[in-house]
Order: sequence, then structure tokens, then C-alpha cells
Amino acid sequence: MTERSTSAAVRKFRRERLIGRYLANPAVSLLDRIGIRSAFVSELETTGAKTGQPRRIPVTVAYDDEGAWLISQHGYRSGWARNIAADPKVRLRQGKRWHTGTAAFVPDDDVTVRARGMAMGRVPESAAEWVMKALESDAISVRITFTDA
Repeated sequence: MTERSTSAAVRKFRRERLIGRYLANPAVSLLDRIGIRSAFVSELETTGAKTGQPRRIPVTVAYDDEGAWLISQHGYRSGWARNIAADPKVRLRQGKRWHTGTAAFVPDDDVTVRARGMAMGRVPESAAEWVMKALESDAISVRITFTDA
């Protein structure tokens, strides 16, 4: 990666972190607390890498029989990705049910294909791919394998 593209990715990450931290994530969390939930959003709980305290964030997830797939749009830069790197034990809420599991980064996975797989239908697939390309800086797939099955 060139110096220019690296600095552009860092600028993009910083801008989107502010939007996520102060606008998008609080809005989704507020809606969740008052009982308005989306089938597209789950809650990921990690352990803070520095604090050791539980940290929760809304995420988009694709579930299967043994676990779930997530995409860290900013790769290892995102706070929850750093937390996973420090302690891969996580909890993931699907609706009202919490699952425990172990998270692992899957750098060889195609995040564009993964994002398309998280949507149903041709239009949502295209929208998911567009959103992924618009928001990502150094995207990486994350696999959570459930341990409470």
C-alpha cells in the first residue's frame, strides 16, 4: 500500500469512527433499548483491551449453524478488533439470545463477497457491496465460532 493510500485510509477511518461513535452506534443502541430491533443488527460484546471491561457495539452479522461472520470495515484499527486481538472470547446477541464464542480474523476471506452474502436479494446485495466499498478502509472478515452450542 502506498503512503498516500495508507494516509487516506487513516483519514477515512478517523472520520467514520467519529460518525459511528457519536451518531450511528448511539442511535442504534437507543432504538434497541426501547425495543426497536432490526434483524440486520446484533450486539457484539468484547473485553476492552486496555480496561478489561465489557464493551458492546452494534454490528451486522451473518449467522450459520456453528457461529457467525462479521466484517471489521477498518481491519485491526477498529476498537472491537483490537479487543478481539487481545482476548478472542466474545458474546454476540441474536435477537434476545446471547451466544458465547471465540472470534478469529480471516484475512484470506473476500470481504466484498462476504458483504453481499449478508444481504438477501439482488438489490440488497448490490447495496451491501456499495456500502462496504464506501465505508471500508482495510476491511477484514471475522469468524465467531459459538462455544455454547
